[in-house]
Amino acid sequence: MSESPQFHPLPVSVSGSTMFPSPVVPYIRVADHAVRTPWRTGVRRLLDYLLIYVQEGHFTITVEGAEYVVPPGQCCLIQPNELHTLCGHSNTITPFAHLDLFYNPRREASFATRALQTDLSDLQELLQPRLNDLPGVAVPVVFQPADVPAFRETLLRMIGTWQQQTILGQLQSQHHAMGLVLSLLQQFSALAHVMPDQPQSLNWVAAYCSFHLSDAISVADLAERSRFSKSQFTAVFRKQFGLSPHQYLLTLRVQRAQELLRDSDHSIAHIAGHCGFADVQHLSKTFKRISGMTPGAYRDALRRHPGRR
Repeated sequence: MSESPQFHPLPVSVSGSTMFPSPVVPYIRVADHAVRTPWRTGVRRLLDYLLIYVQEGHFTITVEGAEYVVPPGQCCLIQPNELHTLCGHSNTITPFAHLDLFYNPRREASFATRALQTDLSDLQELLQPRLNDLPGVAVPVVFQPADVPAFRETLLRMIGTWQQQTILGQLQSQHHAMGLVLSLLQQFSALAHVMPDQPQSLNWVAAYCSFHLSDAISVADLAERSRFSKSQFTAVFRKQFGLSPHQYLLTLRVQRAQELLRDSDHSIAHIAGHCGFADVQHLSKTFKRISGMTPGAYRDALRRHPGRR
C-alpha cells in the first residue's frame, strides 16, 4: 500500500527573496462569538491559528509558560503548535476565529484541536507554518491593533460572512481575513518598512525579543531574520535604538524581571531563568548595573512602599 503524499509548501518570492513558506490564502475553519461565564480551557496545541478579540470582560492566556492578561479592546493571537491555556476571570464576549493563513491542499482535513491535545507529531502535514518563524515578523501574543475600530469591524464582518455558509459569504470572509493578515504584517513586521533604497526598520525586534526572553537569542539569529549580515545589523540597530543589540536585550530582560519582582511571588532563581539569565548571579549583576540595586533590594523596596512603582 503506497503512502499518501505529504504536504511540502513551496516558497514564494517576495521582492526577490524567499519570504512566505506557501501562498497566503486564509481559510476560516470556525468563527463565532463566544459568550461565557468565568471559564477555563485545558492545555493544548493548535494546528491552525486562533484569533480572539475581547469585546467584554477579560481573560488570561498562558503560552509556553508565559502568562498574559487580555483586557477589553485588545486581541490575542495563538500561533500553531504553541502550548497554551485560557482562563476567563469574568463574564466574557469574545469574537474568535480558527483559521489557516497559508495554503495547504489538505486544509479541509485539518481541525481545531481539543483540550489536552498536545501531541501533534502524527499531524505534521496539517500543521500551519508560524508567522513568527518568518524573517522580520514578530506578532505578540496579546496586542492592540494599530486601528482598533477598523480591525474589530473587519473581524466581525469576517465572522458574519463566514456564518452565512454561502459561496459568496465564503469569498467575502476570506477577503476580510486577508485584510486582517495584512494589518498584522503592516504592524508587526519589517515588510511594511522595506524600501528599495532604504535600510529596513527594526521595529519588530522589541516584540520578538520580548516573546523569546527565556530563549538564547543571538545577534546572528536577529541579523538573519532581518536579512542583514551581523555587522550590518549591529550598525543599523545601534543607529535606530542607540544601544548595541546585546545591551538592548539585557535591558529588556531586566525590565521583565522588574515586572515579575513587582507583580509575582516567584523566587529570584525562577525569575532569572524566565528572563533568560544564566543564573541568579548573572541576573543580580546585570540588574544592579542597569537599575542601581539588586533584585532582592528592589523587591524589598517595593514591599516597604507598595504605592511606589
